[in-house]
This record gives sequence, C-alpha cells and structure tokens, in this order.
Amino acid sequence: MSEATPAAAIPGSMRAPLDIRRVMAALPHRYPMLLVDRVEELVLDRSIRAIKAVTFNEGFFQGHFPGRPIMPGVLIVEALAQAAGVLAVESLGLADSGKLVYFMAIEEAKFRLPVEPGCLLTLEVEFVQQRASVCKFAGRASVDGKLAAEAKFTAMIADPPSA
Repeated sequence: MSEATPAAAIPGSMRAPLDIRRVMAALPHRYPMLLVDRVEELVLDRSIRAIKAVTFNEGFFQGHFPGRPIMPGVLIVEALAQAAGVLAVESLGLADSGKLVYFMAIEEAKFRLPVEPGCLLTLEVEFVQQRASVCKFAGRASVDGKLAAEAKFTAMIADPPSA
C-alpha cells in the first residue's frame, strides 16, 4: 500500500465488494469451514453485509436432517462471526497479518426461520464496541429479507498459538 493514509484510518470509509480471495486474506478459514462467500458492503469501523450461498453439497446437510435439510443454527452464528472477523480485520488493517479473531462469547442468540439449501443467507454485522483487542458485535442473518437468526457476540484479536 502507498504511504497515503490507509482507508482503515478514515472512519466510515467504505470498501465493497470483497470477493472470495479478499475474504480468504482476512480469515484463516477454508473449506468446509469458510462460511462467507463474498462481502457486498463494508463500512470500516462500523458494519458489514456479506453473503453465504447455502448449497445442498455442504456436508452438514447429510445428517441435519435427512429428508428436511436445515443449516444448523450454530453454523449460522459461525457465519455471522466470520463476517464480523472480516469487518474487524479490514477495519484494523490486519489482512494477511496472521492475526486471528477468536470467539469469546455469544449472547442472546435467537433463531427465527429455518435456512435451507438454495438460500442466499445475508449476514449483517455491526460493531457495538471496539477496544484494543476485544470487540463486541451485533449480527443478523436473513433470507429474502426475513430474519433467520440474530446474536450478540464478543471476539478477541490475537496472534495464533505458537506451534
């Protein structure tokens, strides 16, 4: 990057969209645990709107549930957390730094609508509080504008464990 002020240093500056390569630069997750396919809107230090394309090919549908495939709620919350991870990493300018975003707490998780194969799951996450290495977020997952799940969660940004 040039010596000009990075976008992450300008509050409220926007970056969008981010393709899968950019998502993978922000997150260490890979198939089958990468649950963010693209970012449609990112307002640094504020919010993110990302997409998870839910396909029948995903392994969890084989057992959850045969005859009525539904995305597990815990994976919906994980998708929200990954979107929050992209928001945090991009806002703090940490892409490709090796820093990890660790889940610390999940609060007020509520599930409103089953998420089935063929859906585009919209993940919307906002910063609630941002401190040095600990951030709080509020997230909502929806399908076709209908609320599927929501949660508040806390994460910590840290170095990966030493080998």
